Amino acid sequence: MSDIIHLLPDAVANQIAAGEVVQRPASAVKELLENAIDSGADKIQLIVKEAGKALIQVIDNGCGMSFTDARMCFERHATSKIRKADDLFAIRTMGFRGEAMASIAAIAQVELKTRRHEDELGTEICIEASTITSQEPCATAAGTSVCIKNLFYNTPARRNFLKGNSIEMRHIIDEFQRVALAYPQVFFTLHHDGQEVFHLPSASLKQRIVHLFGNNYKEKLVPVKEDTSIIKLDGFVGKPEFARKTRGEQFFFVNNRFIRDNYLNHAVSSAFEELLQDDSFPLYVLFITIDPAKIDINVHPTKTEIKYQDEKAIYAIIRSAVKRSLGQYNITPTLDFNQETGFDQMISHKPLDQIVPPGINFNPDYNPFSNEVKTASDTSVLRHSAERRKPDFVQNWDTLYEITQGKIAQQHEIEMQQREIAVDNQQLTKSSERQLFQIHNRFILSQIKSGFMLIDQQAAHERILYERFLVQLENHTGVSQQTLFPQSITLSTPDFELLKSLFNDVRALGFDIREFGKNTIIVEGVPAELTNAIESEMLEKLLEGFKNNQSALKLSKHDNLARTLARNAAVKPGTRFSLEEMNQLIDQLFACQLPNVSLSSKPVIITYTLEELFQKFDR
Repeated sequence: MSDIIHLLPDAVANQIAAGEVVQRPASAVKELLENAIDSGADKIQLIVKEAGKALIQVIDNGCGMSFTDARMCFERHATSKIRKADDLFAIRTMGFRGEAMASIAAIAQVELKTRRHEDELGTEICIEASTITSQEPCATAAGTSVCIKNLFYNTPARRNFLKGNSIEMRHIIDEFQRVALAYPQVFFTLHHDGQEVFHLPSASLKQRIVHLFGNNYKEKLVPVKEDTSIIKLDGFVGKPEFARKTRGEQFFFVNNRFIRDNYLNHAVSSAFEELLQDDSFPLYVLFITIDPAKIDINVHPTKTEIKYQDEKAIYAIIRSAVKRSLGQYNITPTLDFNQETGFDQMISHKPLDQIVPPGINFNPDYNPFSNEVKTASDTSVLRHSAERRKPDFVQNWDTLYEITQGKIAQQHEIEMQQREIAVDNQQLTKSSERQLFQIHNRFILSQIKSGFMLIDQQAAHERILYERFLVQLENHTGVSQQTLFPQSITLSTPDFELLKSLFNDVRALGFDIREFGKNTIIVEGVPAELTNAIESEMLEKLLEGFKNNQSALKLSKHDNLARTLARNAAVKPGTRFSLEEMNQLIDQLFACQLPNVSLSSKPVIITYTLEELFQKFDR
């Protein structure tokens, strides 16, 4: 029997490695941006077409490569970052494995142009499926330009698994934002299909956050700073009132490398304890500087997971530093027992012997209904005589209580008569309708023949709106209520890209919106069901809920939109209904296809029979 074990060709091995390193266009963007950072560039341009499926190009002004290095960078495990195993525990660069360029070249058509600053001519290399088609000198700017065309062109199965352009572009923006946040001193630009998405000049970290997410973030940030022998912590956290329902704007960097760590995320969340709702997540951009020898970053192909020597100490430092910053900038409530400023206006600094109580001058004999007209002299005499003697108690003062009680009783009797008249009128006009009662402004109780049923009014309204919005999305029949004044809303770039992909569906729900410049939209109308809502808040909640459902649930686009808008537009607990509104809600609920099930798959209606009540009372 012949031998059956053999070495795989380099091209096949590179394609297998590419499955771990390059999962989608955003993965290639991440690798190229990190290489540009490691080259020492202070100006980096990212150009993509069709969300990276057709073109990904990164241009930098870094150190560039020689003729030999340009060829060598496409070999597997070829790197300039490390030379021996011990270097893995002293890594301060973004890349170190030497797999990215080889993996990308195995599944795309790559064109590389590079030149060192001291050279007159650069090098141009064209490579397809790990095969170099040409390498020759060329005239090019100092630095490196890597152009990736037709990603996954020779692995159609992987290309078919890619999502739509809007989703893939959001992943690219996420990777771009992480690198741009880690290096605010570097100038970045991002162009997509010929349009500039980001233009980020060199700035401070706070300015970079504002440039990335919008001008309204200026008032949301609280600085965090801590320097210990274990780690150095620096960055910003968001104020509790600006927390969101999704985890999108949470960034941890260790030695300028973006990481995902649920343990450290919990440290920040615990610092916001009792300041946030359970389903809200704060904004934070935090940088941890630590000795590379105390961490291991070679534990995941994407290098987004890290192991620490002293994890518990780092947790405690982050939690205490964030909590102290929130208290230092008066975010958390404080109580000063040494001084209560509320009483400052009530304390007099005069000596006690100079404090004179205020006097009251009045005429005890004055009768406003008297027909006698007193002269000015008589009035003056009465006033002076009242000043000379102490005022006596008003006679018959004890009858004052009886008089007021009589008025209250009379007023109460009038109100009861009015209520009885209103109830009688209501019984006359509503005699054919069911008997309804509202309990704690949360539940509606309705009597039925076998007993009574209890309806969760919020869950019922969500079900009604959900099925109504689904019909509107399918038939494009949403009714829009025009606003008195059009309102402009500026969104973050990821949210704006998401809204652009949902424009037709959002309009089908009744939103009358249009683009108005970069990351800005104009709202001229809202769905008729949302006439009392604030346009900006409703759109932000719609996008946040859509992203949250998209990550937690596998829903279709229409189902996700209808579910999100229904939950935001439904009545909230504590809303008081009139008898007519309760009847209307019940009629609409029982007209639904699934009136008994809420959007969270919990019951909307609970029925109690008379037999169950008799058992409760032991009858």
